[in-house]
Amino acid sequence: MYKEQITDKEAFCLIALFIMGSTLILGAGGEAKNDSWLAAIVGLIFAIPMLFIYSRLLFLFPEKDLFDILNIIFGNFFGKIISILYIWYAFHLGALVLRNFGEFMNTVTMPETPMLVSLFCMGMICVIAVNLGIEVISRFSAYVFPILIFILVFIDLLGITNIHFSNIKPFLGNGITPVLKGGFLSFSFPFAESVLFLGVFFSLKTKKSPLKIYLSGVIFAGVICISLTARNILVLGEFREKLYFPSYAAVSRINIGDFLQRMEGSVALVLLLGVFIKTSICLFVACKGISKLFNLNHYSSITIQVGLLMIYFSRTVFDSTMEMQNWAFKVYRYYAFPFQVIIPIFIWIFAEVKIALGKNKSKGAASK
Repeated sequence: MYKEQITDKEAFCLIALFIMGSTLILGAGGEAKNDSWLAAIVGLIFAIPMLFIYSRLLFLFPEKDLFDILNIIFGNFFGKIISILYIWYAFHLGALVLRNFGEFMNTVTMPETPMLVSLFCMGMICVIAVNLGIEVISRFSAYVFPILIFILVFIDLLGITNIHFSNIKPFLGNGITPVLKGGFLSFSFPFAESVLFLGVFFSLKTKKSPLKIYLSGVIFAGVICISLTARNILVLGEFREKLYFPSYAAVSRINIGDFLQRMEGSVALVLLLGVFIKTSICLFVACKGISKLFNLNHYSSITIQVGLLMIYFSRTVFDSTMEMQNWAFKVYRYYAFPFQVIIPIFIWIFAEVKIALGKNKSKGAASK
């Protein structure tokens, strides 16, 4: 069977676009208000210890994905139980990201088009991408990454004329508590969602690269998200808190003479590609886990079925945009915490103990 491989550059682009994904739609650290940019920094700092744990697991078990690691550490029965939890998390997260995209399209760009049409089109593109393999997805991310970064930087430069530094004051006006709460939110969405790359980075060409890629990719994406959050605050001020999609509204205000207007279309392109990468990764991990759970020959045999289920679930998971926002900013951080922190820490501890015991046994056998 052909073995898929990802270069360090492709992996960097993949994880950076994954982190940026739906964050470019919903923003980061919203409940900290005008200190949201600071909350995003706090969330990124909170995430760094977990990145060390994720990369350590990949280092301890080279060429093994998350589901192989669970089976090795916890055995066939308990390993499959935890695998089911992560299959659900990947599937659910993919559906949430799809719904974010559907709400954006239905609210901002194509209000007269049924949301299911947008969800189906994006979902089936992701199904095709996952069928082609993670190597194809990673190569595509490497091609589009510099273009997307250029668009984001160019738009930020054009928006300088709309910036009002008074919007960011007062600094810590509501105290440190909202910043810490917003930091916890930014930690869980989007930085710690990178836990799903435990199911992707088994295919890295260089086996000692996980830590470097995790840190560089997440930190780079974090800087982009922080800068965009600060831009939205500086441009929109308090009005930002009343918007579902602040980035789109901030860019729509760019108007330079009669030749640079309606720049929000370029932002929609960035959002579309970010959502495509993030949903594809979630679908890939879910399909990979299901194939390991049922000992299937290849994950591609179930991508269409799982993809259609993800599309249907994304349509039915929320009744309104308000409900989606409430879930994203009030509930999600607590729901995701076990998948992002508690279970990975337990996996890491058990892995270290199992490997240490194995070394002691081998030393004892050698001494005899």
